[in-house]
This record gives sequence, C-alpha cells and structure tokens, in this order.
Amino acid sequence: MTRPTVTVYTRTGCHLCDEAIAIVEEVAAGRARIELVDIDGDPALFDRYTIRVPVVAVDGVEIADYQIAREQLESALAGHARERPL
Repeated sequence: MTRPTVTVYTRTGCHLCDEAIAIVEEVAAGRARIELVDIDGDPALFDRYTIRVPVVAVDGVEIADYQIAREQLESALAGHARERPL
C-alpha cells in the first residue's frame, strides 16, 4: 500500500501553522509522507491561501484550514487506508 501525502500549506511567522505542523508530525509520522509548502514562495498559492493558512490536505484533498484537530487527521488517514484495496 502506498502511503498518503499530508500537505500543510503554511507561511513564516504563522503560529497556527506551527500548531498544525506539530499535530501533523505527531499523527502522521510513519503513516504518511509529510510535505510543508510555504505559500509565500509561489504567487498562485499565495493568492489561493493568503489568509486561510494553515491548510492541511491529504492526497490533495483539503481537510482543514486555520486549525486541525488530531481526530480530523486520524479520520482522514483511516479513510485513506479503507479506500485502498489490499
């Protein structure tokens, strides 16, 4: 089974981003690939997410913005596992 990718769209100096990253690292470590994307480096991402950061996505599907609860990420990762055939 391939591991999902959890992407956190973030920006420098964002305390909510730091909190989301900590939760993602705690919940997804060893279960998913974690990708941190700084929106300030890409004009298109900046336009899309400018005030919504952090945004957390699992395999490209946005599951949370501003804040993420551990339970949200757990559920998304569990759903990913169920969607994949054995």
